[in-house]
Amino acid sequence: MKLKELERPAVQVWSPASQCPVYLATGTSAQQLDASFSTNGTLEIFEVDFRDPSLDLKRKGVLSASSRFYKLIWGSFGNGLLEASGVIAGGGNNGMLTLYNVTHILSSGKEPVIAQRQKHTGAVRALDFNPFQGHLLATGASDSEIFIWDLNNLNVPMTPGSKSQYREQPPEDIKALAWNRQVQHILASAHPSGKAVVWDLRKNEPIIKVSDHSNRMHSSGLAWHPEIATQLVLCSEDDHLPVIQLWDLRFASSPLKVLESHSRGILSVSWSQADPELLLSSAKDNQILCWNLGSGEVVYKLPTQSSWCFDVQWCPRDPPVFSAASFDGWISLYSVMGRSREVQQIRQADKISSSFSKGQPLPPLQVPEQVAQASLIPPLQKPPKWMRRPAGVSFAFGGKLVTFGLPSTPAHQVPQPCLRLVFVSQVTTESEFLRRSAELQESLGSGNLLNYCQNKIELTSLQSEKMLWQFLKVTLEQDSRVKFLKLLGYSKDELQKKASKHITEEASASSTFFDELVPQSMTPWEIPITEDTDGLLSQALLLGELGPAVELCLKEERFADAIILAQAGGADLLKQTQECYWAKKKSRISSLLACVVRKNWKDMVCTCSLQNWREALALLLTYSGPEKFPELCDMLGMRMEQEGGRALTSEARLCYVCSGNVEQLVECWAKCHQASSPLALQDLMEKVMVLNRSLELLRGPDGVSSGPATTYRVTQYANLLAAQGSLATAMSYLPRDCTQPPIQQLRDRLFHAQGSGVMGQQCPPFPFPRVVVGATPHSKETSSYRLGFQFSHQVPTPSLRPRIFTPLVTPLTPSHSSPYQSSRMHNISDYGSPGPQAAQPLPLGPGVRPALFEPPLLREQKAQVPNPTGFPGTWPPPGPPPPMAPPDTIQPGSASLAETAQQLPLLPVRLPGLSPMSFQSPAPPVSFPVTHPPGGPGAPCSNALPTTGLSTVPPGPQDSLKNAPVPRTNLQRKKLPETFMPPAPITTPVMSLTSEPRGVLSSQPSVPGVGHAPPGAPGELSLQQLQQRPPEKVERKELPPEHRSLKISFDKLLRRCSLSATDLKTKRKLDEAAQRLECLYEKLCQGTLSPHVLAGLHEVARCVDAGSFEQGLAVHAQVVGCSSFSEVSSFMPVLKAVLTIAHKLHT
Repeated sequence: MKLKELERPAVQVWSPASQCPVYLATGTSAQQLDASFSTNGTLEIFEVDFRDPSLDLKRKGVLSASSRFYKLIWGSFGNGLLEASGVIAGGGNNGMLTLYNVTHILSSGKEPVIAQRQKHTGAVRALDFNPFQGHLLATGASDSEIFIWDLNNLNVPMTPGSKSQYREQPPEDIKALAWNRQVQHILASAHPSGKAVVWDLRKNEPIIKVSDHSNRMHSSGLAWHPEIATQLVLCSEDDHLPVIQLWDLRFASSPLKVLESHSRGILSVSWSQADPELLLSSAKDNQILCWNLGSGEVVYKLPTQSSWCFDVQWCPRDPPVFSAASFDGWISLYSVMGRSREVQQIRQADKISSSFSKGQPLPPLQVPEQVAQASLIPPLQKPPKWMRRPAGVSFAFGGKLVTFGLPSTPAHQVPQPCLRLVFVSQVTTESEFLRRSAELQESLGSGNLLNYCQNKIELTSLQSEKMLWQFLKVTLEQDSRVKFLKLLGYSKDELQKKASKHITEEASASSTFFDELVPQSMTPWEIPITEDTDGLLSQALLLGELGPAVELCLKEERFADAIILAQAGGADLLKQTQECYWAKKKSRISSLLACVVRKNWKDMVCTCSLQNWREALALLLTYSGPEKFPELCDMLGMRMEQEGGRALTSEARLCYVCSGNVEQLVECWAKCHQASSPLALQDLMEKVMVLNRSLELLRGPDGVSSGPATTYRVTQYANLLAAQGSLATAMSYLPRDCTQPPIQQLRDRLFHAQGSGVMGQQCPPFPFPRVVVGATPHSKETSSYRLGFQFSHQVPTPSLRPRIFTPLVTPLTPSHSSPYQSSRMHNISDYGSPGPQAAQPLPLGPGVRPALFEPPLLREQKAQVPNPTGFPGTWPPPGPPPPMAPPDTIQPGSASLAETAQQLPLLPVRLPGLSPMSFQSPAPPVSFPVTHPPGGPGAPCSNALPTTGLSTVPPGPQDSLKNAPVPRTNLQRKKLPETFMPPAPITTPVMSLTSEPRGVLSSQPSVPGVGHAPPGAPGELSLQQLQQRPPEKVERKELPPEHRSLKISFDKLLRRCSLSATDLKTKRKLDEAAQRLECLYEKLCQGTLSPHVLAGLHEVARCVDAGSFEQGLAVHAQVVGCSSFSEVSSFMPVLKAVLTIAHKLHT
């Protein structure tokens, strides 16, 4: 790449490496003549400024010379009289040597010529300053003359050796001189006869002569190795032998290496001082080559020049830059890093266009493609030494620090091959975090959590934290409700003591009266029959009219009499009397009495003062039944979070501990800790692990499931542990039944990072989709045959663009045994071998019988769940083989797909459960939601789950096989004719063909007696009837707890956008979006969304909460790209519109 150029028929020299800015000195060449045929010369100094994009050089100094120059050399000599810019020595005709003060040339002040000496015979063609002693200058000329000049005393130069020592042959010109770069008293000279003489100035004699045995070498250049003292190169200008020879003086019988790529004689060489592997050469073939001496290859080649280049030199200060002087009168500066010459070509074209244009612009230049490609100059094939890293450091997974460094010894002293060391260290920055984590792990392993909680209580100084740890300790003990009440300040023993003392003080007089009372004969009593209140009350009682009697008592505010009479009148009358009493009699505890009598605890939780939250929680602990207790505690805690301040938000955690709601406990912690430090996260994990252990004691090890917030924090905690090197501990905290891609990827990474530490453990499933590259795609007929039926929809190819959010569904069969493993029908993908397979039966708890659920097709028929991964590969993954079902086993009440195809042979609509992506996208997993046990940690567990609506299947392996789902590969297929043209698929969802949730085992009991009618039954509806029927109204269910955060996040986003929006159009869009998002909430209630869609929605919600709407849009696009259209078309477009509006309003 050309950087600068200068039109001068001159020789050149760079300023020393210590000089800044960089200068280039030129002297009129004695080997070239200009048009005037003048013999006068000019010495010029130019500043090289690469910040200037132009090709021109800025001249900083000029001096006229009496003669022209064969050679220039710039040294850094200075003895106090001279400035730091150094000295330029020039060799001219008739043995003239001239020394110039560079500072005086630049300043144009004092006389720049230091001295002139004419000692040589003939032209002075060779010059070189000693790199160790800057005052020593070696010069060479004709008649084999070599002088060593001391710039401190130029009167008498030194001559190495005697003339008889190097005049064994006829005298010849000295073509080049070079001081050794490692040893200061070694000098070498090159001669046209092809030999090189090495001089030892301490002995003042030549020590070795290097010569090629072919006697065809005509040496034109010489250079010493920058680092290896005994190696040098010689180049030949003979057209018959255009080679570069690398010699080692320790083995001088033949060259070590011969470089042959020039076609004509070589005129000059230059060895890079920054990288000893790089050598420049120019030759009569108009080429400039850069060699790698290690491999002997050409690593950089400039385009062919228009004339010979007689001198090339590396820039001492800027390693990739070199200069080239040619016989056509140009000096050019290049870079070996390679760039496009397009800029120079455009500049040259503009320059020419400006000369030809007559006020009007010329038409644009159409450059041929071949020329455009030729303008690209490739850089070096490997990075040069000045760009290589001398050392490197990088953090690796698991808190590892990987470092490397180059050896301190020079490269030529390192034995080959050399082993380069890479050091791997363990970095630990959170010692307190690791100590507390080890204590928690030890307590969990030993089961001694009571002592662990007691230590936390003793070490905690904050009262709220002390109370929380006391509650957590109680969850691990028996009679937890009584102990919860004691912690709240209410104890039955204390109450009895206080009450007995109060009663004893006030009733002492009355008790004495009763003790002295003597039984007497009973006097007759009379029944009043007057017209006053007593008389009317007597008449009502005589007639049995208890209702009017109670009304009379209430009117006269005789509430005790009314209550006594109402008890005799039945439950309804007693209830009405109680309501009238509470309406008329207001006291401080009337509301409390009403709550106790009515047992309406939900109203109490919603209406009581939050200052009495302890009393409200005590009422729930005392009176609430085990079924409603967890829900009521959660309601009280959420009300404290929403309506109370920061203090009540912290106290709300006690409610969640009582209910056993780990998810709400984590969310409440997140509100109080915006920035989660490692120690804060450790404090949360301690509470979560203790509460989880107490729930496991109540429900069993598989009765505890983690919500999204808990999973996120546990994953964050595992990442922190892994970053500190605790890989095994981090892996133990990851939830095993979670299918979220980040958790599966972290588990896989932790497993393989431990190496031999996981010997004997089962490898986790591969967390990324496997894509078969280069596989021949199967035809639709083959795919239809393997799936067991034919369909007319085009199956779109999954997008292969880079993904920010990668949805993933891993096999649902965990490595450990779980009583709540999902039941699923498996199928064989296009790349698997077909064969009948059935899902394993769903093992449930005692007293619960499994029910087989399949996705409905047209309300009655059942369709099979396709490959749940949605990617090529065998499903299910390798593992224990599931029970096999016989081919002829069909579950009663189901219809084969072949029968359905006979009824609807050319159905041009998308059936529910058979979307175009249904054989590529992941299917929703069969989940069995397990709610908190009734009563929370302090309540007794129920013996059996409700079995209403579940199919009765007697235990036994034969029945499990009998009732197992049948793979569709065994069903009868109807072959379509070869000329069959599939109808165009409908791209909008058919809203009238709504179906039940696919593949979801609902936790709500189904209605008894409602079953599926067989195909062709009188109750079955045709397609036209289904389309004509209006959509049925489905009663709205409550959102599952794990998905409530989605509604909260999206509702907050809509409110913020509505407040920020100014135009009516945007507000109208937001109102419509709020209505259409109900479709999403309906699907969440029904559980019809697949896992990767749910994970994507939660990721979008997190982006919304963080205000990163652009990232949310990227995640949204990723989810849509790999999901079924019918699954997400009802809510994903409107969600994108809301995110776009929020992004515009935010920016």
